[in-house]
Amino acid sequence: MSILDMFDSGFKKRNQDHFAAIVRIAMSDGVITDDERTFLHRLAARLDITEAEYKAILKDYKSHPINPPTSYDLRLERLYDLARMVYADHVLGEKQTAILERLGIGLGFSTGNIHYVVDKALKLVNAGVDRDNFIDEIKNMNR
Repeated sequence: MSILDMFDSGFKKRNQDHFAAIVRIAMSDGVITDDERTFLHRLAARLDITEAEYKAILKDYKSHPINPPTSYDLRLERLYDLARMVYADHVLGEKQTAILERLGIGLGFSTGNIHYVVDKALKLVNAGVDRDNFIDEIKNMNR
């Protein structure tokens, strides 16, 4: 096995674990709504998760380890990616915001300020900021 193969398989596994963690959040109320399913399909495509892998993860999402981001910057990077995915079709409603809030809590953001963080994140994504500026803006909102 080459170094590239080992990197690719590790990257693929991390994406699957990340996807399974999001499925776990979506399933926290016992059901995946149509809106959540649409979001999961989009997310799976962006994470290069095949249809077979998608179905297997939905069936057995609890078997994947939860690997929450270990640093605030990594949480912000994931929030940026998720906010971009939620807002990808430029249609945003209460359901999309609620999904992102649940995902944000799953990433480790406080329930006390998740509404504010998500609102700021979506405004920044709508404004077209890049990842680095997004991270700086979110970090600076508490100052």
